[in-house]
Amino acid sequence: MLLFFKKSVSNPIGSEKLKFCTFASGSSGNCTLVSHESTHILIDAGISLRRTVFSLKELGLEPSDLSGVLVTHEHTDHVKGLYNLTKHFAVPIFATHKTAIALVSSRPELNEAICVFNSGDSFGLGSMEIHSFKTPHDTPESVGYKLRAGSRALALVTDLGCVPGSVLNAVSGCDAVILEANHDVEMLINGRYPPFLKKRILGDRGHLSNEAGAQFAMNLVQSGTRRLVLAHLSRDNNTPERAFSAFNLHLRSGGAVLGRDFEMSVAPRDTLSMIYSV
Repeated sequence: MLLFFKKSVSNPIGSEKLKFCTFASGSSGNCTLVSHESTHILIDAGISLRRTVFSLKELGLEPSDLSGVLVTHEHTDHVKGLYNLTKHFAVPIFATHKTAIALVSSRPELNEAICVFNSGDSFGLGSMEIHSFKTPHDTPESVGYKLRAGSRALALVTDLGCVPGSVLNAVSGCDAVILEANHDVEMLINGRYPPFLKKRILGDRGHLSNEAGAQFAMNLVQSGTRRLVLAHLSRDNNTPERAFSAFNLHLRSGGAVLGRDFEMSVAPRDTLSMIYSV
């Protein structure tokens, strides 16, 4: 059952269930909270500290409640809030070796807060088990994450130009997946972006189109995933309506029925999403 936050409820995000919500999703900033019992983890911190604190407070939490920040890669829309977060609060950062190098090269002060691992590594964080997996993006060592608590699992996999078998294997069978629906190909090709940027986005180390993401979603639903959250939509080259329609059409053509076989929603660009529970 999906829950909206109610101020009369004390700390609704923390419970025995695996819960998550997005604080922001898109080219201007990305930040997702995943919680289980008293463990609260951010995936990326690509929004301002003010917005992060505000979003946490809306959920009955403080930055001091965070167990850590998992960084997918070093692009600004995923890390621009990291420095101020760690400057004011003792929150550990978890990043792959090459991502950590990029972060520290631009902000040496982050060195003390970073816990380094290699893509493909797994580790425990509070009551959750974290599994990382390499994603094909135009950075040296970008990753997605699968977070497991008990028998329940959630994956976040955005910023990838294609879906290799290794990524599909890593997230297949998850109860919920936050996955990329970056652009509508026609909108991108006919849009105002310069040719080099269109080529980058359309490449195998760029971003997933609605069509490619929908095929990924079909594979996920066939593996048992029941909750899909479409994320990282381009402001200029997609709309929530286009993304939702393209995914639903493709899934329906493959025999998967919305409301029966899966639930689906689109992550808001700039605001707090509903709280999802699996």
